[in-house]
Amino acid sequence: MIQSMTGFGKHVIQLPSKKITIEIKSLNSKSLDLNARIPSAYREKELELRKTIASSLVRGKVDFGLYIENTGEETSSMVNETVVRQYMEQLGKIVPGNDMALLEIAMRMPDTMKTEREDIDEAEFKVIKDTLTEALKEINQFRTEEGKVLEDDFKARIASLKALLGDVVVMDKDRLNAVRERLEKAVSDLKVDLDENRFEQELIYYLEKYDITEEKVRLQNHLDYFTATLDSDESNGKKLAFIGQEIGREINTIGSKANFAPMQQLVVQMKDELEKIKEQMLNVL
Repeated sequence: MIQSMTGFGKHVIQLPSKKITIEIKSLNSKSLDLNARIPSAYREKELELRKTIASSLVRGKVDFGLYIENTGEETSSMVNETVVRQYMEQLGKIVPGNDMALLEIAMRMPDTMKTEREDIDEAEFKVIKDTLTEALKEINQFRTEEGKVLEDDFKARIASLKALLGDVVVMDKDRLNAVRERLEKAVSDLKVDLDENRFEQELIYYLEKYDITEEKVRLQNHLDYFTATLDSDESNGKKLAFIGQEIGREINTIGSKANFAPMQQLVVQMKDELEKIKEQMLNVL
């Protein structure tokens, strides 16, 4: 079953004095593009967290956020009084105001709070890793559900392509007869004497250039292979994209060889279906 690269996962754990929240969002990307927001106290653990996320999500533009909120009485954050006073002094020079108004504005400015660095609590970090695991389960479940929607859409469009290919197969005999008649009429309009045997040989050679038997067989095989890949155990968006390219190549060749307006109209419909598949393919893991 395929997976989408779009997903969201969130998990919250409440400790006696802290609330730990992890959020993970992902969108489509050719590779893994991971943006992490982590409290400075846990920066040394960032690589370990990144590896865990990468092994689970594989690809996508991923935003990861770790938020730790103190809910107990103890806090390691203090007002950076020197910085706040400097802000108030500078703001007072720009526009007059009472101290409370200036203080309110100053406290919104950067670096007004200072935090004493604490050693990492390994027990707390284990809780963080467990929380991350749960958030990854949620986002992967989201991706799987989105993937099912994509899979249903792909199968419907592949079925449409197979139906259009069936119309091409039925129409092919009439197409060659129509091309042959046009050529014979064009030659007869020249009103010149021709060697019938030589003309027939040249006509057969010309019609062979417009033969699409191989393209029809290859296109059918590619469509079957696409469906089989959809039904495989792993989500392989890159492989499906390669198969899609091969499908497009055969459709284009049929269109270039058609030389028959009704068949070219079918080719246009096939290209439209394939284009919609390609658009959705960008989101497949």
